[in-house]
Amino acid sequence: MDTRIAAISIIVENPESVEKLNNILHEYGQYIIGRMGLPYQKRNISIISIVMDAPNDVISALSGKLGMLPDVTAKTLYSKLSSDDGGKGSS
Repeated sequence: MDTRIAAISIIVENPESVEKLNNILHEYGQYIIGRMGLPYQKRNISIISIVMDAPNDVISALSGKLGMLPDVTAKTLYSKLSSDDGGKGSS
């Protein structure tokens, strides 16, 4: 199955959304290769970065579910490389 590397940036503006967000991320745990979370207390928000290696439809599904959570914004950045490129990128 063709997979891509993607980074999802998430901003959580309401701490009450964190439990639902973590449950969703847990569902996709097999595709997540890294996660970094930064609480920004001055603004009372959390900033989370997720890096995944997954099929396009899985990445899109996760990003969509996150974006539907109240007070959560999620944006996805895709690598140009896919698993069938052999690390060379598209020509």
